[in-house]
Amino acid sequence: MRVEVVYAKSAEQVVIEVDVPAAATAAEAIRASGILEKFPEIDPARWMLGVYGERVVPEAPLHDGDRVEIYRPLLADPKEARRRRAKSRRK
Repeated sequence: MRVEVVYAKSAEQVVIEVDVPAAATAAEAIRASGILEKFPEIDPARWMLGVYGERVVPEAPLHDGDRVEIYRPLLADPKEARRRRAKSRRK
């Protein structure tokens, strides 16, 4: 089956199509894509993954046409960033 593996940095987005066996998991698709060699900052021990925006575990089974997304850790808590912006506007 054919799936996409996606990783986005602030300056670029990489989409790699890969053929995997019918019983493949998200982790197997990522390894088969070769994206770990291209982006060594992706830490398999701390993966945050999704399939079409829905969080999944690395062992999640895939279906033909799925889009496996590798998420980067957040640099700031979104709620806290919003509070800081609102506070600076009040001044």
